Amino acid sequence: MKGLKGVQHVSSTVRDLEETLAWYRDVLGIEPFMRMDAAGEELSAGLGVPGAELDVAFLDVGGTWVELIEYRRPLDAAREPSLRRCDHGAAHICLEVEDIHAAHRHLVEHGVRCHAGPNYVGEGAGILEGAWFLYFDGPEGLMYELHQMPPGFDPEAAVAAARDAG
Repeated sequence: MKGLKGVQHVSSTVRDLEETLAWYRDVLGIEPFMRMDAAGEELSAGLGVPGAELDVAFLDVGGTWVELIEYRRPLDAAREPSLRRCDHGAAHICLEVEDIHAAHRHLVEHGVRCHAGPNYVGEGAGILEGAWFLYFDGPEGLMYELHQMPPGFDPEAAVAAARDAG
């Protein structure tokens, strides 16, 4: 697509925005930089959700915006998450860290459920070889990953090398 500049934000719908923002503040040390209420015919038409009323917060995570949305209307929105990581439509937010082992200890100290990690990305993983990853559960059934790139990793050079390798 001509003119595509990059990813502007990632978004997740939550059951309780205040609870989710408290988790981001207490566990990750991140506060929203903007809050807003949203409603109206144009919003409902754009979302394809008649009568939509939202409470929205934006957080800046290393230059990428994370948008969290609580639907106040419609009242019949599903209130409990039901997707597993392997289910079609499931998504996660990946956060890059400098020291995945220190980040893992921090999460555990804050009572966060981590899945078998940190895990090393070994031989045969191309440009990701030497990286580390860790999946963990956030509030509201949201799924997250921590990622530590290999020492000296240059994202632009790595993408170019991967493209050249075919």
